[in-house]
Amino acid sequence: MPVVVALALSGCTRQAAPSFSLFGAYFPAWLFCMLAGVLGAICARVILVVSGLSNVVPAQLAVCAAIGVIVASLCWLFWLGR
Repeated sequence: MPVVVALALSGCTRQAAPSFSLFGAYFPAWLFCMLAGVLGAICARVILVVSGLSNVVPAQLAVCAAIGVIVASLCWLFWLGR
């Protein structure tokens, strides 16, 4: 039984969540990745409108949201390596 418990808890570590100290306060790293995702979604929307694809692409909210999630995930992956 202790082996099963040890295997179940092997993914848990005592590390703190990745955070950054800005202006005397700690901000979680996911907050910055989320901000990058929002900016990526806004840029995608601007590109869709400027290129004229906004008249062709259906479900633009879903497309822009998906691009934002991809940008945030890539930011997390490449910036923090997790």
